[in-house]
Amino acid sequence: MTNLGPASASGPAPGPPHRRGILLRSAGVRFALVYAAVFGISAFLLAVALWYSTLGLLQHQVQNAIHNDTQALMEHEQLGGLPSLEAAIRSRVTNASDPDGIYLLLSATGEILTGNLDHWPAGLTQDNVWYEVPVARQGVNSVALLKVQPLPGGLKLLVGRDVRARLELRNVLRAGLIWALSLMIALGLLGALLIRSLFRRTIRDISLTTSAIARGDIARRVPVSGVGDEFDELALTINEMLDRIARLMDGVRQVSNAIAHDLRTPVTRARSRLEDAALHASTKEEMQAAIDRATQDLDGIVSVFEALLRISEIEAGSRRAAIAPIDLAPVLEDMDELYRAVAEEKQIVLNTEIAAPLPVLADRDLIQQAVVNLLDNALKFSESLTVVNFSASLVDGVVQIVVADRGPGIAEKDRARATERFFRAEAARNTVGSGLGLALVMAVAQLHNGTLRLQDNHPGLRAVISIPTYNKR
Repeated sequence: MTNLGPASASGPAPGPPHRRGILLRSAGVRFALVYAAVFGISAFLLAVALWYSTLGLLQHQVQNAIHNDTQALMEHEQLGGLPSLEAAIRSRVTNASDPDGIYLLLSATGEILTGNLDHWPAGLTQDNVWYEVPVARQGVNSVALLKVQPLPGGLKLLVGRDVRARLELRNVLRAGLIWALSLMIALGLLGALLIRSLFRRTIRDISLTTSAIARGDIARRVPVSGVGDEFDELALTINEMLDRIARLMDGVRQVSNAIAHDLRTPVTRARSRLEDAALHASTKEEMQAAIDRATQDLDGIVSVFEALLRISEIEAGSRRAAIAPIDLAPVLEDMDELYRAVAEEKQIVLNTEIAAPLPVLADRDLIQQAVVNLLDNALKFSESLTVVNFSASLVDGVVQIVVADRGPGIAEKDRARATERFFRAEAARNTVGSGLGLALVMAVAQLHNGTLRLQDNHPGLRAVISIPTYNKR
């Protein structure tokens, strides 16, 4: 007996997916099919509406003409009796201006009294009902729309119109609509193919770009056609996102390099001091002094990491819970009182103008930290006998906090990068600091839906923090 394995017992292994399934999984094909279906349905509905509106109008006109003609003949019968009715019918039959008119008058016994039909059409059994039947008119076969009108004395009046021309028009219209529908279907399929091609080209550009970036080509961008359509907007948005990612990666690299560069010196210095003390310190006091200096160096390192963590927390929005309605005026006045003494020690004039009230939604501690950083920088880079201006006011619904000094300032080419972490301009290379102060100020301003602007103070730097005011309603 043959031993059937699992593959034999379950039947043949499934083959590759059917091509139709592969096509339907394509978003471009689905969009093209949807477009073709919508276009085709719209064209079909338009053709049907045109068909019924045209034929309906013609039918309505013919029925109105027959109805009016019947009423006129009945008036002849009422006014002049049967002779007058027969005369009116003969007049209409011989009238060349209405060649499509059909008339037939039967007596009570079924005898043809007058008219232009060879015999009474079969199937006309009900009065006041519309019939469209084949007729023989003076030996010529045709199609007519007819209506039977009973008269006094058992007479029957048949009034109608030859609609053969209308049927020919209907055939012509049908053929035209068929050709139009065929053309619309062809155009719909062509449009679907164009949409699919455009969709595939756009998605292919995005796919190729993202694949290149995944392989390490960070400079690759999605091509922009320049047409300005939605695909260009998508490409520009993706490119902007990629530019942002590239800037962030550059920032990470710069931060990493800056951390390695700025921390290497204090770590090396602390290690050297401890090694020197271990080798040469002869007293307990010398050893303690070396340990204290090394501790100061390590404290500076810790402060750098604390500043980095604080900036990260602010940018992540984890401090939003502490935001509440406050008046900044008293807060800034307290800071003015604190830094006025520091400025006097350096023989610097602190010129303060603080308006009140200054209502904002803010984290008091973070705003204080941001202003402290600006005032520290202003006093650090200002020389003796100079002026530092510190002001706060309400301008067009925005609270503006301004700190302006007369120091070396920041060159225009460096202002865009001044708020990057660890960035230090040439003028600040030889001063104490980690290059995180303005980065923290920027993070605080953005957390409060505000901005930080760095301007030239001619000479010096003018830093402006703008925070939206808070209106309690």
